[in-house]
Amino acid sequence: MLQTRINSVVEWVMALKPVRVFTRYNERRGPLLASGLSFQALFAAFAAIWVAFTVAGFVIISTPELEKAIIGLLSTSVPGLIDDGSGSGVVNPSTLLSPSSLTWTGVIAGAGLIFTAVGWLASGRDAVRTLFGLPDDATNFILLKLKDFGLALAFSAALLISAALSVVSTTALGSVLAWAGVDNRSDAATLAARIAGLLIVLLLDTVVLALFYRVVSGVHIPTRLLAQGTIIAAVALGVLKVLGASLLGGATRNPLLASFAAIIGLLIWFNLICQVILLGAAWIKVSAEDVGIDLRGSRRATGAAGSRDAAGHEVAAPSGVGAAL
Repeated sequence: MLQTRINSVVEWVMALKPVRVFTRYNERRGPLLASGLSFQALFAAFAAIWVAFTVAGFVIISTPELEKAIIGLLSTSVPGLIDDGSGSGVVNPSTLLSPSSLTWTGVIAGAGLIFTAVGWLASGRDAVRTLFGLPDDATNFILLKLKDFGLALAFSAALLISAALSVVSTTALGSVLAWAGVDNRSDAATLAARIAGLLIVLLLDTVVLALFYRVVSGVHIPTRLLAQGTIIAAVALGVLKVLGASLLGGATRNPLLASFAAIIGLLIWFNLICQVILLGAAWIKVSAEDVGIDLRGSRRATGAAGSRDAAGHEVAAPSGVGAAL
C-alpha cells in the first residue's frame, strides 16, 4: 500500500511540466551545451561591445544621456563587465569611448572580432536544435553566416534602441514625478526609475529571445508556444539580473581567485544566462509535444496513446495536475 502511494507521488511529480522540462534538458545534454555557449559568450561579449562602441561611438560620446543609459544597461545585463570606478569590472567605459578606439582602424579590427559573436550565434542555433531533437540546419553555410551577421547587427541595434527608450522613459518619468510633486531624488522616484529600467530590459530580453528561438534556430514555432518559452525565460533572466551582484558575490570573494575574480564571475554569469536560454528552448519543446506539434509545422493526431516528437518517439499524454502545470 505504501509502495503504491510512493509510486503515485513519483508519477505525479514526474508528470509536472517543469520536471519534464528539466528531464528533457538533461537528456539532451543541456548543461554541457550551456557550458560551451558560456565560454564562447565571454569572447563574443567583448567583441560585440568593441564593435558597437567603435561603430556607434561617435553618436554615443556626443550624447551623455545615451552614454549613461548604455553603460547602465550593460552593467545590469552583465554584472561585473563594466568598471563602475571600484576597479572590480573588466572593461573601463572611458577606454571604450576614447578617441583612439573610435577610428576607422578600430572599425576594421572590429569587423574581424564580430565573427566571434557570429560564431556564438551558430553554436546557439545548434544547441537549440539539439534540444528540439532536430538535425543541423541544412541551409547553405554562406547564407547562414550572412543571416547570423545580420542578426548580430540587429541585436546591437536592439541594445541602442533599448538605451534610447531608457533615456526617453527616464525623462518622461521625471516629468510625471515633477507634475505629481515628487522629488526626483526620493526613494519613491528611485524605485520607479528602477522598475522602469527593469521593464525595458524585460522587453529587450523578450524580443531577443523570440528572435533567437525562431529566427536564429531556423525553426517555425507557433506563436503561442514561442510566447510561453520566451516570456518564462525573459522573466528568469530578469530575476538573475536583479540578483546578479548577490549571486556572483560569494563566488568571486575567494582570495585565491582575487587576481582574476572578474573573469571567473563573468564565466559563471554567462553560464547561468545560457542555462536559462536553453531551458526556455526545452520548455518550448515539451509544450510542443503536449499538443502534438513536431516543430516542423505539422500537427500529429493526439489521443489516449499520446503524441510523437520530432524524432518519431511516442510521448505519453500527460494527465491530471501534472499536465496542467
